[in-house]
Amino acid sequence: MQKRPPLTPVIEALPTMVPFVGPEAQERASGRPFRARMGANESSFGPSPRVIARMAEVAKDQWMYCDPDNHDLKVAAAAHHGIQPENIVVGEGIDGLLGLIVRMYIAPGDPVVTSLGAYPTFNFHVAASGGRLVAVPYESDRENLDGLLAAARRENAPLVYLSNPDNPMGSWWNADEINRFAAELPETSMLVLDEAYCELGPASAVPAIDVSRPNLVRMRTFSKAYGLAGIRCGYAFGEAQVIRDFEKVRNHYGVSRMAQIAGVDALADQAYLDSVVARVARGRERIAEIARENGLTPLPSATNFVTIDCGSDGEFASRVLKEMLSRDVFIRKPMAPGLDRCIRVSVGLDHELDIFAEELPGALAAARSK
Repeated sequence: MQKRPPLTPVIEALPTMVPFVGPEAQERASGRPFRARMGANESSFGPSPRVIARMAEVAKDQWMYCDPDNHDLKVAAAAHHGIQPENIVVGEGIDGLLGLIVRMYIAPGDPVVTSLGAYPTFNFHVAASGGRLVAVPYESDRENLDGLLAAARRENAPLVYLSNPDNPMGSWWNADEINRFAAELPETSMLVLDEAYCELGPASAVPAIDVSRPNLVRMRTFSKAYGLAGIRCGYAFGEAQVIRDFEKVRNHYGVSRMAQIAGVDALADQAYLDSVVARVARGRERIAEIARENGLTPLPSATNFVTIDCGSDGEFASRVLKEMLSRDVFIRKPMAPGLDRCIRVSVGLDHELDIFAEELPGALAAARSK
């Protein structure tokens, strides 16, 4: 057999895996489309009509490379937050930015503190860098701030990940608790605060903007409330030197011309954002009502999904998930012990919520019969 070039030891040791099995792969496997796509925390309400019109207008210009400086989007995001463009870095969604920050701070063997069951793509990047995950279990369906703080101190961790509001449980901490947590971390621990869902939760959960702290990076996305998951665009903001360090590793042509333009116009249409936030709140109430009608317990949510306690264990919740998928309703579930008793349902369009309501009783009955 012909020899092949060797991988690095870190990559060679990794299992063949992906963080998620996408709905498209599941549709290909089943040979039919989902009737309701309610599993990926996308916004089926879509982007602002202003954004759609602007994207159509500039479609003819996509033969040009993007601006590698992301200038217009950085200026727009900085103005939106009342900070300077030097405090903003743009990336291929939060996923891309997470990969960069892991590369910046983690060498093989370094400890990285996160929550057991938190966003798995972050863990994927840590594994690819050879980092060592230190996972702290959730407490009462929320990320355990004191547990994360203790782990960061004990391990002298260069990187700590926290999402607020949280995925996959939809829970949140108020700003004063987040500020306390950030202030009590070791100065040598960089806090990555993933705020992908912050537009959808209460204002009390979002700390005031402060870019003076050199060990805090906050990340935002256009994938959730702004309805632009397909264009892969997000940004991070923080202290200017930290942002300059991103320039050493980022893919300068990674964010397309279309994505940069769409981001600018999305930020400009805050009235549309407000309308989406209101529709999401109504959708959360509908999902919660459906859950209660079926004897399940919806958890409080500050996101565009509702996590539903199925009242049993992870095996039962997995059966419910499979039964819903077999009925062509795409949902997901947490997988970590203690959280895996739940399913997770994204807010969808009215007809999707109707399908969910129609199919859930049968899925529950089938899961119980098995």
